[in-house]
Amino acid sequence: MRIAVPNKGRLHDPTIDVLERAGLHVADGADRKLYAETVDPEVTVLFVRAADIPEYVADGAADVGITGLDQVREAGVDLHDLLDLGYGTCRLVLAAPEEGEVETVADLAGGTVATEFPNVARDFFADRGIEPAIVEVSGATELTPHVDVADAIIDITSTGTTLAVNNLAVVDEVLQSSVRLVARPDVADDPKVEEVATALASVISADGKRYLMMNVPADRLDDVREVIPGLGGPTVMDIAGDDAVAVHAVVDEDDVFETINDVKRMGASDVLVTEIERLVE
Repeated sequence: MRIAVPNKGRLHDPTIDVLERAGLHVADGADRKLYAETVDPEVTVLFVRAADIPEYVADGAADVGITGLDQVREAGVDLHDLLDLGYGTCRLVLAAPEEGEVETVADLAGGTVATEFPNVARDFFADRGIEPAIVEVSGATELTPHVDVADAIIDITSTGTTLAVNNLAVVDEVLQSSVRLVARPDVADDPKVEEVATALASVISADGKRYLMMNVPADRLDDVREVIPGLGGPTVMDIAGDDAVAVHAVVDEDDVFETINDVKRMGASDVLVTEIERLVE
């Protein structure tokens, strides 16, 4: 099975990281070759431009791909969205000059919009029943309204800072994007594809979680159970030759500080907190 991943840019390193954490070690992944083997002899990684990954998957050069939803939508190919990997988040927005005449989407009827995502733009406006001229650009999109190339733009924003610096205001949101695992429809149910999806999902599930272990007096177990915000309740095990029990639980990282204080007040001791690499739910 071949997995197409971004060969460079902001998505390359986190993608390699999530593959490594999922147990798919990429041989010489940092060298960004055209392809690389993994520890699984059945899985090969192809390094491709993020924008080209949907086409590679759709055409059969790769079986699955990891790239942004914005790139998948722009390619306009039929792929199954198997998993939201949760990183590379951004928004595709419609923006126009702050003091200009464009305040709503309808104001662009008969107007011009510049973007690096012409297909996404056409779909967006078609859904709203208007048909502005679309000008495809390959960079410096924010400049186009100020040099009379376009009345508005559709562009990616993460924080909105670049738009603000260029005196542009968001008119509407076009698309919420993040990095996805996608596959061709004919291989989406393949056992190997499902194995990879499960492995990646286990990494995402483990993010922000911690494993809590402690010893609890048996007569205080019910009290401790009440204050542990675990996934499905804690696991309780007898301790040989002792009137205490061992309690294990998975909790959100944000809850660890308060939970430790709560269980200590209930008589818990030897509290241990560890990170979780993977969590198969």
